[in-house]
This record gives sequence, C-alpha cells and structure tokens, in this order.
Amino acid sequence: AKALGTQCVVFNCGEGLDYQAMGMIFSGLCQCGAWGCFDEFNRINLEVLSVVSAQLKTIQNALVGDLKRFQFEGREIALVNTCGFFITMNPGYAGRVELPDNLKAMFRPVTMIVPNLGQICEIMLYSEGFETAR
Repeated sequence: AKALGTQCVVFNCGEGLDYQAMGMIFSGLCQCGAWGCFDEFNRINLEVLSVVSAQLKTIQNALVGDLKRFQFEGREIALVNTCGFFITMNPGYAGRVELPDNLKAMFRPVTMIVPNLGQICEIMLYSEGFETAR
C-alpha cells in the first residue's frame, strides 16, 4: 500500500466486533478508496461472519459493475474503486473459527513462513560474484 500511495488501515478483529461495526468500517473504506487489513479475522463470531459475507458480496458486485454509488446497509454511498479488503488468520489457535465457504471464496490464500536469512544472504553473495558464499 505504501509503495502505491494508498492508505491502508489495520483493524484488530475480535469477538467484540458486530456486523454493524463491520458495515461502518466497510462503508468508510469504500467511500475513501482505502485498503482495510483485518488482522485475526477468524476471531470474529461465526454469526457476524455470515453477515460480513453478504456485505462484502454487495461491495464486490458494485466494484464489478463499475458503479460510482450503490446501496449498502440501507444507505446510498459513494464507491471509490481503489478500495480493497485483506484478512489475516492464524488457524488452529483457541477461539478461532473456520470461515464459511462463501466468505473463504472471496479471498485468495497466501501462506507466510519465516524466511531463511542464511540462504537469502548466500544467494545474494553468489549473485554479486562471490564464489564461496558459505
């Protein structure tokens, strides 16, 4: 986001978030064209996630339709098409829920691992012409 000059707002998710709060956050992101990163998204209650799925689908349909304004949560709001929604999850921890399939289908999965810094340094040294990088 920083390299593209786009505002990215990070939200720490938990059991306290309800569908109305999520709707207000989505509405704000849509109207200003910012990105939202929802950290620990799978800590939100399952009941809330099912409503969030419908909210995101409404926004997605408006983006696909290249609309400038659309109906969201009973109000007509502006839509800046640079808005984006990203989630992070740590599955397997206590208090985490499995995302509903319709919500899971809206996001592309990316797996993160701890980088092997030794191997990265070795490759960088080889690429600069060192013959014995180890």
